[in-house]
Amino acid sequence: MREDEFTELAAAHQAELRAHCYRILGSVHDAEDALQEALVRAWKGVDRFEGRASVRSWLYAIATNAALDIARHRSRREFAVDMGAPARLGAELDPTLTELPWLEPYPDQWLTPAGQPTPEARYEQRESIELAFVAAVQHLPPLQRAVLLLREVAGFSAAEIAGQLGTSAAAVTSALQRARVTMAARGPASSQQSALRTLGDARTRELVRQYADAMENGDIQSLVGMLTDDVTMSMPPVPTWYQGLGPVREFLVMYPLTDRWRHRPTEANGQPAVAGYVYDDDVGRFVPASIDVLSLSPAGGGRIAAVTGFLTADLLGPEDAGGWISGAELFARFGLPADPP
Repeated sequence: MREDEFTELAAAHQAELRAHCYRILGSVHDAEDALQEALVRAWKGVDRFEGRASVRSWLYAIATNAALDIARHRSRREFAVDMGAPARLGAELDPTLTELPWLEPYPDQWLTPAGQPTPEARYEQRESIELAFVAAVQHLPPLQRAVLLLREVAGFSAAEIAGQLGTSAAAVTSALQRARVTMAARGPASSQQSALRTLGDARTRELVRQYADAMENGDIQSLVGMLTDDVTMSMPPVPTWYQGLGPVREFLVMYPLTDRWRHRPTEANGQPAVAGYVYDDDVGRFVPASIDVLSLSPAGGGRIAAVTGFLTADLLGPEDAGGWISGAELFARFGLPADPP
């Protein structure tokens, strides 16, 4: 097989392989490393591919094992709301933990392009990268993660998975059963895709716009009116998180609403999101500050049940950011400019 033929063959599966690696690793950076390693391994072994399995199954086997090689030497990716109790009313932020392996947001634009799969398949793609789902998967041992994702998301049979991972069908079935038990306890009760279908595109866009406008205008009453009673707000790499209208309201007044903001809608992890630019007095302009991923509840015409704000080094400042991801790098993943529109 010529190199250009292999490149074309791999390109047809690259989007779903990258998302698969992300589900296993919870990190965009690690997923990219795993995907590139998998493509190198596949090219080196293409002459040994005898067609006994489909090209898709063969590539999934290589990508899964490349991701597992990384996962076995990494701590699981953390999600702030899994790190202990929420902060009390009036509690100040804990110091940032930039060395902790945090779960990272995944750009929806990296999924298989719209128009190729069916609408149902697109919903399934987005459902399997939702924040709550990926965060729950991180609590599984690496092999269970791989087995669950290969079966429940990629749709391979136990026999196919056994061949991909070099184990037995019985071992695959056992790992899958254990993984399902953990996911039943830790996974989300319902998917965001279900909520988004109930709300519809127009209402979802309206909620995103209202959230962005209220943040820019410092309108705390409008913001609080958009939230569920048990809303959660977290902002990795800051470990502090808040739950409930009272603590969240006090946090908003004390921190983000003291700044000047500009926002742009985007999509992350199959969910509506808002890219926030904050005004930096030191440089005299707006800088990329956060990607706020919104989890919505369809109750009462739609409210925000959770805000996960992935902060950038630009917002944290040099004394807190360490080697944390820059705004330019994070926003570039989402196809967003370094300056607000």
